[in-house]
Amino acid sequence: MKRLFLLLLSCIGYSSSFCQGHDFDGPYNGANLQRVAFPIGGIGAGMFCLEGTGAISHFSVRNKPDMFNEPKLFAAITIKDRPGNARVLEGPVPDWKKFGQPDAAIGDPGRTWGLARFKEASFAANFPFAEVYLQDTHLALAVTITGWSPFIPTDADNSSLPVGGLEYHFKNTGKETLTYIFSYNSRNIMAIDGAKGATSIRSFDKGFILSQAGTDSLPEQQGDFAIFTDDPGVVVNHCWFRSGWFDPLTRTWDDIENGLIKDNAPQPDARGASIQVPFTLKPGEEKNIRVMMAWYVPNTNLRIGADPKVASDSTVRDASRDLPSPFHKPWYSSKYKNIEDIANYWRDHYASLRKNSALFRDAFYNSTLPAEVTEAVAANLTILKSPTVLRQYDGRLWSWEGCEDTVGSCPGSCTHVWNYAQALPHLFPSLERSLRATEFFEDQNAEGHQQFRAALPIRPQAHEFYAAADGQLGGILKVYRDWRISGDSAWLRGLYPRMKQSIDYCIRTWDPRHDGALEEPHHNTYDIEFWGPEGFTTSFYLGALEAMIKMSDYLGEDESLYKTLYTKGRAFIESKLYNGEYFDQKIQWTGLSAPDPVEASKKSFGGYYTADALGVLKVEGPKYQYGKGCLSDGVLGAWMTRICGLPEPFDTSKILHHLESVYKYNFSTDLSDHSNPQRTTYALGNEGGLLLCSWPKGGKLSLPFGYSGEVWTGIEYQVASHLILHGRVRESLAIVQACRRRYDGRVRNPFDEYECGHWYARAMASYALIESLTGVRYDAVEKTLYVDSKVGDFTSFLSTDTGWGNVVYKNGKASVKVFYGNIPLEHIIINK
Repeated sequence: MKRLFLLLLSCIGYSSSFCQGHDFDGPYNGANLQRVAFPIGGIGAGMFCLEGTGAISHFSVRNKPDMFNEPKLFAAITIKDRPGNARVLEGPVPDWKKFGQPDAAIGDPGRTWGLARFKEASFAANFPFAEVYLQDTHLALAVTITGWSPFIPTDADNSSLPVGGLEYHFKNTGKETLTYIFSYNSRNIMAIDGAKGATSIRSFDKGFILSQAGTDSLPEQQGDFAIFTDDPGVVVNHCWFRSGWFDPLTRTWDDIENGLIKDNAPQPDARGASIQVPFTLKPGEEKNIRVMMAWYVPNTNLRIGADPKVASDSTVRDASRDLPSPFHKPWYSSKYKNIEDIANYWRDHYASLRKNSALFRDAFYNSTLPAEVTEAVAANLTILKSPTVLRQYDGRLWSWEGCEDTVGSCPGSCTHVWNYAQALPHLFPSLERSLRATEFFEDQNAEGHQQFRAALPIRPQAHEFYAAADGQLGGILKVYRDWRISGDSAWLRGLYPRMKQSIDYCIRTWDPRHDGALEEPHHNTYDIEFWGPEGFTTSFYLGALEAMIKMSDYLGEDESLYKTLYTKGRAFIESKLYNGEYFDQKIQWTGLSAPDPVEASKKSFGGYYTADALGVLKVEGPKYQYGKGCLSDGVLGAWMTRICGLPEPFDTSKILHHLESVYKYNFSTDLSDHSNPQRTTYALGNEGGLLLCSWPKGGKLSLPFGYSGEVWTGIEYQVASHLILHGRVRESLAIVQACRRRYDGRVRNPFDEYECGHWYARAMASYALIESLTGVRYDAVEKTLYVDSKVGDFTSFLSTDTGWGNVVYKNGKASVKVFYGNIPLEHIIINK
């Protein structure tokens, strides 16, 4: 934690006045603490957040998000025999909580916000660790809170535990010996109002377990949460004062203020419990108290996706038949039989899990890359700890696109959104490959049509909607990437027949005349269909064809059709879709195999035609196109192809011109003059950002695609990454800086980049910034490390399927230092 400590000291200097503002990858202070909430939890296991003040919020351990759940639990410190010195171990309550929130106008009864607390706080993050530094001139006590949960690349299981740790470090900064009482206090935060199942608080070694029982009809209400320590001096109060109204918290706080230690045994109808640790410090002495938390919610009522109307064909795998429930059950419930089981594992392995998580922290932050890049990548790794991600009973990953306040947002590991997310395939390759299994087996029928939203539990489902062109073609590229990361050619061989089925479906459906471009209407990440060829999805098509050629050649399969289409497609996109500055769209709705737009719109999202919209169709063509617009995603497939380990599939000079146009026309450091009638809170007013589309040559349609005026962080990062690949580092960093300034803690949570929901998966495009700046890519098939630096000498993080560490590039030479696992390396190829 040395770096975190130095970050804090650089700002605090042990003074009574914390500095204001936030530097990239630096501490958060003052107004920049307002929205800070750092996720703690496991992949697919749920989370809670450590706020910048030290409070706990976003308590989401029941297999779904609960963004405004700030539970009634808190740590406190008391100096014995010193009246008036009791403090909640938190900084000042953020102003935004005091008014305008639900129940604020009636005083938000039952909160702990009115209890005395430290006067000042500062926060710093080194993912997966975060530190809160508390200070109060009335107390000769320095306090640091360290929050964390296991995150060990390549060790998916230990990174998926439903656990969190809070470490409270105290130092006596005064001149006399003092006795303190630390306590961690909680209502039964698992109790559900109106539930028929019983609630209880029961004993656990050096702690307690808060429980809500389920019933036969509502088994999903079962939930347990353990709070415990390993301190030998702990005394546990299993039962707060039992009474109504504010009485339990009133009496508990009285006990804290008076330095009373109680050891009440578990009782029926207990309202809350506390662990209490008395300790004495001489001047300058220090004490560390570890609070461990674990939860267990084994059942849900989550079942998503329409079952097929007829039995699935024999080529479609249905692994759900081996699952114990028709509803989602989290992975951890397959390995741990109850809360005691997981809590004991957490306690017994805490030290080793912390050591390996700290190794990752040290390797990741041992970097010379720009601070804004490090911040952007690390901040979005928290998505993997958020309720956006689920991991089902058999260990396979399933994800939302993001989180609404109390439910997931947009289900099914959506292929066209997860295209952008580059963190998971490098950090946890086995989990990423489980997504490929879902896409090419359960989600693909005998014709090759893929459902771009997977069912939960994962199983075959009805194929009643359009395939997503960018999602399905992106899947081919991701297989190539995952193969090169894993080096598993047998895995590739097993997938190949399904890949061929998929690409052949794409050709038949969207390029039936074999022009080498997607002409037929094609659904995509903007939740609409583009009519006629355009650069966005055609670049995916060419990338997928290039990948199929490479993989077919490796496996000795026939690639002649793919070569023919690739050659024709490259000529098509360069000659017919490039306007001299950027790639655009040739809107076409006649002469196609598809029905007319009015008929086709019956399956579209919001695409039906009113009488007014029919007038638009007659003049401009189908709704929701971009035509002559400059689309930020206009060559996205070329970026995907390059990031997946292949050369860009068409003229790189034209690709660069497109990217330069995107920066010129779509990026602004001040959006005050931009009007956006769509979703507005992603970026607005005097904030900077990269618009999805603009029309610098005129020709803006009266009804362009529905999100065209918005700003999405995932697209900002992919454009920034792509600019770097073409040597435009300055422009790239300007985009990254504008994005991260919006998330500096004042208005938005720095650890929650949102789009259609909190912790939106597309934002993990930020991880590609590492590869773009360094050119570092490990190929496990060739056992070769590639380096192509855009920043001169560097030290940076590298994660592979079998291990991770640092790559150091200096004076034209590269070396690898392995921190964890192993990285078989036979060759290093440097592009100078």
